[in-house]
Amino acid sequence: MDLGRHLQSLFRVDRMAVFRRPGPLRWLLIGIGVIWALGGIRMFLFHISYDPFADTRVYYDAAARLNAGFPLYPPGRIYPPLFSILFRPLALLPFELAAAIWEGVLLTALGLTLWRIGIRKPATWWAVLVLSIGIAWTLAIGQVEAIITVLLAIGSPFAVALAGNIKIFPLAVGIYWLARRDWHNLGRLIGWTAALVFLQLILDPSDTWAFPGTLGPGQVAFEVGSSGNISPFVISPIVWAVCVAIEFAVAFRFARWRWGWAAAVLLAVLAPPRVFSYNLMTLLACLGGPDMARADREVGRAKSPAVPVGSVSRPA
Repeated sequence: MDLGRHLQSLFRVDRMAVFRRPGPLRWLLIGIGVIWALGGIRMFLFHISYDPFADTRVYYDAAARLNAGFPLYPPGRIYPPLFSILFRPLALLPFELAAAIWEGVLLTALGLTLWRIGIRKPATWWAVLVLSIGIAWTLAIGQVEAIITVLLAIGSPFAVALAGNIKIFPLAVGIYWLARRDWHNLGRLIGWTAALVFLQLILDPSDTWAFPGTLGPGQVAFEVGSSGNISPFVISPIVWAVCVAIEFAVAFRFARWRWGWAAAVLLAVLAPPRVFSYNLMTLLACLGGPDMARADREVGRAKSPAVPVGSVSRPA
């Protein structure tokens, strides 16, 4: 029972009392964080030496193709065209300058994520340590995952729709509103998603129409077979399907609970048949979203001293 209470307090909004209590669990959690942080440092040093800003180069080249009037597909991309369209101004600059600006954008996104989920909460910094491998890889290669993270940490229908039009699977977070029968926000998610698709049709109709063709079995099989894929799909499509079904059931079941948003984010991160360690950075958004904002308000009200009726002082 004591262990259960300690684990429950780990993600409590009231500053995580478990880290202030002396005992083996506190040191165990700190030790886990330190070990993963060391792994994050190693990951950053490796990629910043071996393939620095590799994904930034991919984004830059794709946007440069659009600037030059060439079609976006195919050279091996499976993402919607919106992000490449938005990246076009940076592709007009020398790559070194574009990469520096883009890295600044990613660092800003990380900072906004920490602010959103509670920069003063020990839970936030423990999560940063545990997910430091994904964060370090993201920053070293210039991955857009930092943008996905802050959008899902915000958790509004527009933010989720924008994330889903950069990468597809963030739209799975919509299960949160579906399971809660929150038709208003679910409708807003569908509406914003349709509006962003329509915007892409206006800005780049040919590539928008060509995008569904990139989801064919051949291209998907190539992407799934990429080195470093940690999805269960690598073991077996059947194992992957079973895992996704379990994740879906958990997200649907817990949607009305306090950690419903976390379960939905977990589904969006782990459901794709291709998952890399940098994708795990988005799990930071489990600490954000509508549930945590509501919990913060409830804790704030609980900590406010109650004022008895008629006790308000009046001037003499």
